[in-house]
Amino acid sequence: MGHPTWALLPKKGSTPVILLHGGMSSSTSMLHSIGPRLKRHFNIGAFDRRGHGRTADSDAPFSYEAMADEILAFLDYVGRPCHLVGHSDGANAALIAALRRPELVERLVLIGANYHFNGLMPLPHLEEDSLGYQAWVERYAMISPDGSARAHLVFRKTELMQATGPTLTTEDLARVAVPTLVMAGDDDVATLAHTASLYESIPGAQLCIVPGTSHSLLKERTKHCARIIRHFLTCDFPIETRMPIRRMTQS
Repeated sequence: MGHPTWALLPKKGSTPVILLHGGMSSSTSMLHSIGPRLKRHFNIGAFDRRGHGRTADSDAPFSYEAMADEILAFLDYVGRPCHLVGHSDGANAALIAALRRPELVERLVLIGANYHFNGLMPLPHLEEDSLGYQAWVERYAMISPDGSARAHLVFRKTELMQATGPTLTTEDLARVAVPTLVMAGDDDVATLAHTASLYESIPGAQLCIVPGTSHSLLKERTKHCARIIRHFLTCDFPIETRMPIRRMTQS
């Protein structure tokens, strides 16, 4: 990846499932939520992106394209096609990676994703003098090689990236060539209309809206989410239902 990166490498054997964490977070979030349940059935891998978790930051700005580069470098290192399960920023970057190198991606799970920044709901701004921000800095410093020194810069780079990206179009989504599951909470950060357009624009995609959940659906309904993901990663394709409507037009 051209940058010292913390990683959990999948073992040899079955198709790996790579967990891709959200922004201002780390792999620990997914490894501790859905990770234990998926590990019973799949070969799990993960890595902390630059400036996140146990991977140090650099002076380069954040972008979803650069995050996709990191994903593809990790997949090249693993050396075989993988399933990608991404949450939030991890999902956005996974989508770009799958568009660039579909031969490296077996199946794609996008959780709490947005393909364009204008699809986000208005979100409350996290003030730097707030208790929430200070709590995040403490969590960041506990595991980051940079300590708290770069927390402010990481926060600002994340804000800028999320305000200006991603910038994919529905025409881009129509080029996704791998089986895809779109998951979201019914009170997630993207509008439901945006999530629906993400699903409807990807050929053959599946959709799961988890009731009574937010952007933290993997922690709020962990067992349910893990079961849905497991089913998607093991189901047969093409999907056959009794009363196809959308899928009849896609066949």
